[in-house]
Amino acid sequence: MTPSPSHESPASDLDIDIDAIGEELPLLEGLRTARAIRRLKPDPVPRSLIRKVCEAGTFAPSGGNRQPWMFVAVDDAEKRRWIADRYRPVFQKYIGPAIERGERENFAPHLLRNMRASLYLAEHLHEAPVHLFIAGFTRRNEAQLQAIYPCAQNVLLACRAVGLGASFTTLHRAFGEECDRMIGLPENIPSAVLIPIGWPLGKHGRPPRASVDTKLFFNEFDASTVEKERPIG
Repeated sequence: MTPSPSHESPASDLDIDIDAIGEELPLLEGLRTARAIRRLKPDPVPRSLIRKVCEAGTFAPSGGNRQPWMFVAVDDAEKRRWIADRYRPVFQKYIGPAIERGERENFAPHLLRNMRASLYLAEHLHEAPVHLFIAGFTRRNEAQLQAIYPCAQNVLLACRAVGLGASFTTLHRAFGEECDRMIGLPENIPSAVLIPIGWPLGKHGRPPRASVDTKLFFNEFDASTVEKERPIG
């Protein structure tokens, strides 16, 4: 039985054809509809499905094909609560002023909606069944983010394809060294990205985007045509 790519939540590998799930979603449709999903069910996600989305991550480009990425998928409830208890106050401090300003200055509804969804995730992070950390070997004492971030994007797209909800955050780096030691990462393989993963409470769909025609220039950038953006941070 293959689950719906929107919000079904099979309990085990036996409910899913791991080899087939997600394979038929057209690439460009997946790109256009892989919005961040931060409201997740607490239902377990089979480890074989986490393996599949991480495998997609390994097909990201990396300089010299060094493939520096490592994945640590935390599904232990006690460890997830440990992470959530440290992430929550950091995020609340980060997003609180932005939400207050957005309400005071009447930010666009989708911006406020996204901020509130991010806050919801922070407050319910312990319920997300998988905390996927993507780490990577350092090179010349620097994190290889130019490889780790494309790897993370591949994982997000693969989550979209198989019907999982996921989102991208780096805010855990505020307590990153402590977190890395807790999940067994050594100093030369720091985590760079945290992707909470679970079965979505909502559905995938197209996020609001400005037309590419307002972003694309040939041969020379024309600043006069670009509306000045209002910072939301």
